[in-house]
Amino acid sequence: GTMKRFRRHGHESQRDKHKQDLYQFNKTVEHGFPHQPSALGFSPSLELLAIGTRSGAIKLYGAPGVEFMGLHDENAAVTQVHFLPNQVELVTLLDDNSLHMWTLRAHTGMSELLEIGRFTLSGPPGAPPSVTRVTAVLAHSSGELLLLGTEGGHVFVVEVPGFRELEENNISMEDDYVGRRNLECVETLHENPLNPRQVLIGYSRGLMVLWDLDRQCPIQHFLGTQQLESVWWMEDGGNILSSHSDGSYCQWTVTGEDPQTEPEKQETPYGSFPCKAISKVIQLPSKQGPPFLIFSGGMPRASYGDRHCISVIHSKTHEALDFTSRIIDFFVICEPSALVVLVEEELVVVDLQTEGWPVIQTPYLVPLHCSAITCSHHVSSIPLKLWERVQAVGAQQNTHYSKKPWPINGGQNLAPDPPQRDLLLTGHEDGTVRFWDASGVCLYPMYKLSTAGVFLTDADPNDNMNQGSEGEWPPFRKVGCFDPYSDDPRLGIQKIHLCKYSGYLTVAGTAGQILVLELNDEAAEQTVEATVVDLLQGQEGFRWKGQACLDVREEPVLFPPGFQPCALVQCQPPAVVTAIALHSEWKLVAFGTSHGFGLYDYHQRNKILVKCTLNPSDQMALEGPLSRVKSIKKSLRHYSPDKLTKHDTRHHLQEINARLEAEALQEMELAPVQRKIEARSSDDSFTGLVRTLYFADTFVSDSSHSTPSLWAGTNGGAVFAHVLRVPSLERRAEDPVVAHAAKEIQLMHRAPVVGLVVLDGKGAPLPEPLEVAHDLARSPEMHGSHHLLVVSEEQLKLFTLPKVSSKSKLKLTAVDGSRVRRVGVAWFGSRTDEQLESSLVVLTNQGELHVISLPSIKMIVHYPCIRREDVSGIASCVFTKYGQGFYLMSPSEFERFSLSTRWVVEPRCLVEAPLQMRPKNPSSPVHRDQPDGVATEHRCVERRARDHHLCLLRPNTVSPLNPLHADQPPFTPPASASASAQFTAATRANAVAFGLKDWQLRQFCF
Repeated sequence: GTMKRFRRHGHESQRDKHKQDLYQFNKTVEHGFPHQPSALGFSPSLELLAIGTRSGAIKLYGAPGVEFMGLHDENAAVTQVHFLPNQVELVTLLDDNSLHMWTLRAHTGMSELLEIGRFTLSGPPGAPPSVTRVTAVLAHSSGELLLLGTEGGHVFVVEVPGFRELEENNISMEDDYVGRRNLECVETLHENPLNPRQVLIGYSRGLMVLWDLDRQCPIQHFLGTQQLESVWWMEDGGNILSSHSDGSYCQWTVTGEDPQTEPEKQETPYGSFPCKAISKVIQLPSKQGPPFLIFSGGMPRASYGDRHCISVIHSKTHEALDFTSRIIDFFVICEPSALVVLVEEELVVVDLQTEGWPVIQTPYLVPLHCSAITCSHHVSSIPLKLWERVQAVGAQQNTHYSKKPWPINGGQNLAPDPPQRDLLLTGHEDGTVRFWDASGVCLYPMYKLSTAGVFLTDADPNDNMNQGSEGEWPPFRKVGCFDPYSDDPRLGIQKIHLCKYSGYLTVAGTAGQILVLELNDEAAEQTVEATVVDLLQGQEGFRWKGQACLDVREEPVLFPPGFQPCALVQCQPPAVVTAIALHSEWKLVAFGTSHGFGLYDYHQRNKILVKCTLNPSDQMALEGPLSRVKSIKKSLRHYSPDKLTKHDTRHHLQEINARLEAEALQEMELAPVQRKIEARSSDDSFTGLVRTLYFADTFVSDSSHSTPSLWAGTNGGAVFAHVLRVPSLERRAEDPVVAHAAKEIQLMHRAPVVGLVVLDGKGAPLPEPLEVAHDLARSPEMHGSHHLLVVSEEQLKLFTLPKVSSKSKLKLTAVDGSRVRRVGVAWFGSRTDEQLESSLVVLTNQGELHVISLPSIKMIVHYPCIRREDVSGIASCVFTKYGQGFYLMSPSEFERFSLSTRWVVEPRCLVEAPLQMRPKNPSSPVHRDQPDGVATEHRCVERRARDHHLCLLRPNTVSPLNPLHADQPPFTPPASASASAQFTAATRANAVAFGLKDWQLRQFCF
């Protein structure tokens, strides 16, 4: 008996080793634009940009591919980000009034972003909270001090990086000019560019005081009377600009005359009428003559109060850059070469050196959601020829961008070149499909296809009214590409499929439209005619109550180079298209809605097959799925009485859309959580809805002859199979394709069918159309029997073909209400072995990923991935062919993950301290204030996505601060599984469990 047991144990460990070789879960990189950004920082010496968000994330970006991500435990909004000058540290201020010190620490040749300290001003005992509520932060150029201005009018001086309060250096004004009335909030702190020992303190009511840090006394007072918004100290050191809440800015001279009661000059750029505040002003000298004056806000309140503008004035050129979302902050890269603007929905970089000030295309932080994303589709290993053609037509769309290179280039990108060319296609609410280069860390825009030109839409002719006309004042110019408004919600793209071998693309929309498009390198004029397919097939007693179909343009349309329509199918009733399949070798496209499915031959342009799947009780299907959602959206969209109030609803719209769509999805959930698999009555709504379509060359009628076939699975647990007769190549243009019904399977538990796969004689999934013809896959094994794998929401079931007898099944945890939401076939291999094996990847409504073996359908591994409450995140997930995946973690960001040890795309980068940075003296006073014998508490929380471990450092680890424990071995931080030191949800939960939030941490070091 012992032998047997021992042998089995050996087999188990071998299997575990095989598992470890092939599978490993990592969240690797976040693509797109951070959701709800709230703060912007820039380090000129490191050439790094930092963005903080309302959910407490901090993201750093340098040269393309150089990016880092951190997450504050507090889950509070980041209100300010400041890099310490010429160092690799940065400080964040959160809206809970805590300050945090972060550093880029090199480890095994790569940098990681780590939080190394946190601090909250204590203030005198019994003082009101306003005394220590931080409103202004100055990271002093010495790199050793932080000046913190507060709501109560005080300025505290803190030593960094250890966050020690230097109480003897605190600034509090007590002189004749500063009556109690004036001493309110410190609005701004600014260092003299020529003398770092002088600091300007600006108070919110308009008073500014020049303070000497050495003598600890005021040098000069500037008696402004308007509420102060911002201050800019010019490079010459002799002049100061202040901007105010009434839309004016003033220039003051630093002469030493005290007090200065009047500014040298005062201007209100846009105003004889009341104007809004100028929230920030800067002036920079330029090589060619006059300076650049740049300011945000200041618009006339009544007529343009809702505009989000930054004005740029240089010599005789004056432009009001008009953004479509709220301005968070901006900075200028010196010379001045570029203006970098962070608005709520995108990052815009304006080239100030080229005439016309064109925008520079961003290589990262692209607003994926410039129109809301409605679906995605991933294609791996694109052939070079197709890639270059898509690149070329995309380049023709980008001629309006600046030719200048990207101006932010900090750090070194050490990631290896991607092993293959991958495309991610996103479908959008406005009828566009965007092609993204998804091969590496940066998701880069390649090409945009618009389908709206095929249809007559109710586009508003006033939409272009914002473009500045000659002599208009203010001189507006629209910038940025975020525009969440769709001309017609029916244009929304619901399904996409691209064949990378033939270059055929099919996209399907919200109002029953299916377009087949072909790549053309030249512009071409053509008329598109719709083939109407009636899916109700004359069923009695049904009346469609949903939307009308889109009207097709009757006159010829000039299509630009790129994908151009060669066929259009229009379903009646015009319901949302819920499934499509394209077979480019047979030149067929299949499509399904909540009423049935059809098959169309795009070579001969005729319909081959129409099948109604409606159950007599499917009344719900005739309301038009999501029609309630669409009508609410529509009423929202037409809510504004005039075009100007449109801006106000803009940033609410996407949140409402996301919420409504999630509600609609939940309404389609047909069964409560916490239940066993159970038979459902056929009167559940939407039973006829077609969930999946699949082409296969397999054995449907008899076991000796394989034949082309089409398979369809519905929401009511039915699977329909049709045999197809496709003429030979020479006769393909003349002879018709013929389809006839062959099989029908009804699953006992009637759960929706979400996936269908045919496995060949060796148990491998059938190759894609044309894959074998291009020598990229071996021919399927036609000896030995084929199997049909039916994936329903509740279980996986394997049937033999052609008999369709049940062979084996795998129930997916029915007890906790787990339901399959997404399914895909993926190929896995180890890093050392060339051999690949196929598995099934499944995502459940609990947000869990399962990898299942083929053909044995056994569970191999499973990992938590998405929060179960994140319904839209789960619904948006797409898998790649090689075990990676993408899901929307917010309306504007994809989280990328990998299940494979072999294919991982993640940032690997190094940021080194600037040369002029002095090494810190180990006996600096930062460490001296530590009382002898006090053990310093350390913390290191790393993102270890693979196993969600939380690593806590021993409180009494040896350190320069704590010689008492020098007999213990020094602690080495473990290598992070991911170069971005980013917290996962699980890590955060662990951090809370360990009480990390409650530690009164002052200093950290390893």
